[in-house]
Amino acid sequence: MTDIEIKTRSMYDELSPAEQKVARYFLKNLSSVFDDPIALLAEKSGVSQVMWVRFCKSLGFSGLKDMKKNLVSQLSAANEDTHISSSPDFLDTRVYSSTDDVIRGVEAGTIDAVRSTARIQDPVVLEAVAERIFTAKSVRLFGVGASGLAAEDLYHKLLRVDLNVLFCTDMHMQLTYITSMKPGDIAIFFSNSGKTSEILELAEAARERKACVVSITKYGQNPLAELSDYVLPTSSPELEFRSGAMSSRIAALLVVDMLFTTLCNKNYDTVAKPLSESFSQCSRHHR
Repeated sequence: MTDIEIKTRSMYDELSPAEQKVARYFLKNLSSVFDDPIALLAEKSGVSQVMWVRFCKSLGFSGLKDMKKNLVSQLSAANEDTHISSSPDFLDTRVYSSTDDVIRGVEAGTIDAVRSTARIQDPVVLEAVAERIFTAKSVRLFGVGASGLAAEDLYHKLLRVDLNVLFCTDMHMQLTYITSMKPGDIAIFFSNSGKTSEILELAEAARERKACVVSITKYGQNPLAELSDYVLPTSSPELEFRSGAMSSRIAALLVVDMLFTTLCNKNYDTVAKPLSESFSQCSRHHR
């Protein structure tokens, strides 16, 4: 998958309705977009030429020519991924004609989420967040619904390396975690949309208390990202239809795994003992 596809999928919800129409056409006709002039693209997609220019600028390009130039080079490097569907409608549960289609569709969404999320990670940011977690006085995790599942996974992992970490699925308990935060603490917020009202309220409170704020949220600008000191972005092909958080949950779990592995890799001499002890303790109950 190209970086331009990743950006388009991740920023889709932030685009205007007309730009979303451009985005849908773009994702469904990726291989032929750079062959058509802007007038023909406008005619085929049913939107104005101005909307195509705005769409390209929303992705960070100066215009259609600049976007096409980048697209051509990226497509040549991503040919091995062309068997994976790029259609935003492919993951809607209504379009499957058989259980075999369901299996292939969920597989495609998961692969898309893993590959695209990995490609947009910044190693420098990942290392910085891992170090802030390791040296923090306390680590407090926040998330609701499916995002709470990813937060709980990180909670379990950090407990294994003997860090001072707190998490509870109950929102009222999460509110109490915020009230005692201080400078030197780190708050990590999970929200795919970056717009969950409860999470935004908690993030604002953490900033007021001078804690380090980290968000694990979808790529692009959103309210949660703007409140954060560090952003670990996710990318998933869930666009218009969401019967449930599927690939977005996988993307968040992938970030958790990369973050935890980075933390252990950079501090192995310290974490090796608690990891070994927790493994030995749990192994006694698996015999």
